[in-house]
Amino acid sequence: MSGVGEVGDRYVVGVDYGTLSGRALVVRVRDGAELGTAVHEYRNAVIESALPDGGPSLPPDWALQDPQDYRDVLRHAVPAAVAAAGVDPRDVVGIGIDFTACTILPTLADGTPLCEVPELRQRPHAWVKLWKHHAAQPHADRINALAHERGEPWIGRYGGKISAEWQFAKGLQLLEEDPEVYRRADRFIEAADWIVWQLCGIETRNVCTAGYKGIMQDGKYPSTDYLTALNPDFGDFVTKLDGPLMPLADKAGELTAAAAAWTGLPQGIAVAVGNVDAHVTAASAQALAPGRLVAIMGTSTCHVVNGAQPAEVAGMCGVVEGGISAGAWGYEAGQSGVGDIFGWFVKHAAPAEVASHERLTELAAAQPVGAHGLVALDWWNGNRSLLVNHDLSGMIVGLTLATRPEDVYRALLEATAYGTRMIIEAFVEAGVPVNDLVIAGGLTSNTLLMQIYADVTNRPLSIIGSAQGPALGSAIHAAVAAGEYSSIHEASQAMGRISEAVYRPDPDRVRAYDALYAEYRTLHDHFGRGTNDVMLRLRAIRNAAAGSAASTNETASEEVA
Repeated sequence: MSGVGEVGDRYVVGVDYGTLSGRALVVRVRDGAELGTAVHEYRNAVIESALPDGGPSLPPDWALQDPQDYRDVLRHAVPAAVAAAGVDPRDVVGIGIDFTACTILPTLADGTPLCEVPELRQRPHAWVKLWKHHAAQPHADRINALAHERGEPWIGRYGGKISAEWQFAKGLQLLEEDPEVYRRADRFIEAADWIVWQLCGIETRNVCTAGYKGIMQDGKYPSTDYLTALNPDFGDFVTKLDGPLMPLADKAGELTAAAAAWTGLPQGIAVAVGNVDAHVTAASAQALAPGRLVAIMGTSTCHVVNGAQPAEVAGMCGVVEGGISAGAWGYEAGQSGVGDIFGWFVKHAAPAEVASHERLTELAAAQPVGAHGLVALDWWNGNRSLLVNHDLSGMIVGLTLATRPEDVYRALLEATAYGTRMIIEAFVEAGVPVNDLVIAGGLTSNTLLMQIYADVTNRPLSIIGSAQGPALGSAIHAAVAAGEYSSIHEASQAMGRISEAVYRPDPDRVRAYDALYAEYRTLHDHFGRGTNDVMLRLRAIRNAAAGSAASTNETASEEVA
């Protein structure tokens, strides 16, 4: 990468916070050229088994993070990216960030994370709950049941179900499992908004996470009456969430002296309002027009598409006015496991001689559609859309003694494509057009997977022209916040990039996949819509056994001590 440019060029920095690392990207304002990038791996990564430094063990389905890892991205990745770009830091005019969501943490009134309060450091609920923390499913079930019982008007805008991943389910779990930490939490804030707070010293809330993850519709959260009906002590929850609400691409504030010292950037430059990794990518993919669905495919997949008016779509994650860009209704759906499923198979199930994505893809690509005789359900990490149930689990049907590793691998690739087709059909049936797909994220390099998606969905696939879609999107939002463009639409056209219709559906493969997809739908409804709840029963048996084992181990440790 080179920072060579014209005299007077200005630059922005986009920072993309992922599940395992944060990436900084330096971008030229006039044309979106990507000049330098750097990645910082989180020291504590995903905390799933026990708190750091010999802390207590965690129950099943927990996923926590350390907020210090987020600060370290600013200290390490941002200066390294600027150095790699070869630009003068004084020419940087703005910084924008995006985050996985819902990733949320409790803090004191000044923004201090509760896990950094010494007497609370060994309390799991004081830490950041990552998006894939799924232990709040029972709380989400109660939120949904009561909302339908009371006829709450907002529940339809979330497809009829609030996810265990979202703010209210995680907040209710916090209250009921550790009331003291709940009481000490002055603020309960998305990590996207928290890191912006660290950058500019001002607490803000972005309309994207407030709407999709925080049940804010038409300018208000669920009522106190509803919340106290869930739990008498939950009525004050909105006071922990409520903060200055700001549109996307607005300026949240200016870089403080402390944050300037961390990043090496000039004090006083614009800090853009926080955003979500998927939603911010629509700008970098030039996909803000209604009907163009962006699928950001990595460990999981998030699907976002703009529409001209609001509609209620069964099983979607939400519809929010201005949730993707101003002037449109933004729709979101998602799949909780995609790349993670493929990675699981390579790591844990494939024989050593073929245990690589490259080799399995090569072997799977040689097969005609349907030759493996398999159909899989893509629920290794639960189902985000359309069933909104993270207690569901995966399945492969059709295994025989003739089944080979590449057969299973291809069936898993196809299963995720069927899940995306379910989402698209739900949108279309509700009156939200989906004309084509734009794919972003780390899985775009798998050409077999991309062609499968084109054939299964029977739609052309375009590919984002950047390997760093979220970071570029954050940089584009920073350019608007800095006043370099008058709107996100103008900035997207100038700075975003896309390769149009790289993959087109083949009519013969489309017909073959239609037959397999019909079988997928049958299994989907049988195991996911209450006909047979075997997956939920197995999950309950597993959790009970894990709890018993943990109790036995703790007793044994106490006896040794």
